[in-house]
Amino acid sequence: MDFNWFEPGTTVYRTARGVQVCGDSRNVLTRFPDASVDLIVTSPPFALLRQKSYGNREQAEYVSWLVEFGAAAYRVLRETGSFVLDLGGAYQRGRPVRSLYNYRVLMAFCDQLGYRLAEEFFWYNPAKLPSPIEWVNKRKIRVKDAVNTIWWFSKTDFPKADVRRVLVPYSERMKQLLKDPHKFYRPKDRPSGHDISGRFAKDNAGAIPPNLLIIPNTSSNSHYLRACKALGRRSHPARFPSALPRFFISFLTEPGDLVVDIFSGSNTTGYVAEKLKRSWISIELNREYAALSAVRFMRSWPQEAVASAVNAMIVGEEVNIDELAPLSEELTLPLEE
Repeated sequence: MDFNWFEPGTTVYRTARGVQVCGDSRNVLTRFPDASVDLIVTSPPFALLRQKSYGNREQAEYVSWLVEFGAAAYRVLRETGSFVLDLGGAYQRGRPVRSLYNYRVLMAFCDQLGYRLAEEFFWYNPAKLPSPIEWVNKRKIRVKDAVNTIWWFSKTDFPKADVRRVLVPYSERMKQLLKDPHKFYRPKDRPSGHDISGRFAKDNAGAIPPNLLIIPNTSSNSHYLRACKALGRRSHPARFPSALPRFFISFLTEPGDLVVDIFSGSNTTGYVAEKLKRSWISIELNREYAALSAVRFMRSWPQEAVASAVNAMIVGEEVNIDELAPLSEELTLPLEE
């Protein structure tokens, strides 16, 4: 897809299927045609009490701030499109009481902007460290906060979706059932009294996943991190694992569809979309972070070439990665954080 929607100097790099843009998403999205995007999947800075280097809003102003992005996104989504929003929870300042900001975002998107809540998901990160320190580690009066809420918004009741693209492996018990249904399953013995004979004896190549996504965020030696370290530059501190956007991109889009991340950070979303043969546009306000994300697509490059390209992008040049080193040879590599 040939993207010529953006102001000169805002595009950072291009690949065979996508483009990284530097700018405020609220402004960048005004350049998009109406109803041009199939999926927005993103994780904005959370409304945390401690300020982060990548920028985050105070809880009092957070909802109205994020609603501005939701409004800009609504116009560019197709009628069958989806907006997937990952939000971490937070506590109120100085109190062991949870903030309701992520639920207020949900209500504002639906009540003010007209989105529908297609389904809520919960991302459980079993590797998350105990926090907040005051209530969990010191006073030991709360358990660790290890789940993010993920709101799947749509414009209509029936957005594009196909659960068959995200089936999960069967349990060992289910595998035994499929081998010999009559031996391992007796429906009339069920306490409910429901007779569902034969419904679960068909091999559908996998089980339907739940809305609890168990994805550890443990990567400490990914290509992205190694490349940033080799360049002597600070990696983006808030990266989500590739399995998260991969699930929603696979579930809610088809090859060739357009996927957008409006808070792209280290551009995990664009990288996964490229691998899954989707077109993509990623938008990041910080140009250095945007430029550094290009290393995800430079796995086979010599370090000197990577450094030269990243430095050029940071000072304002645009790099066409696919012209310099085609990505086709990299498409079989496993996805990583």
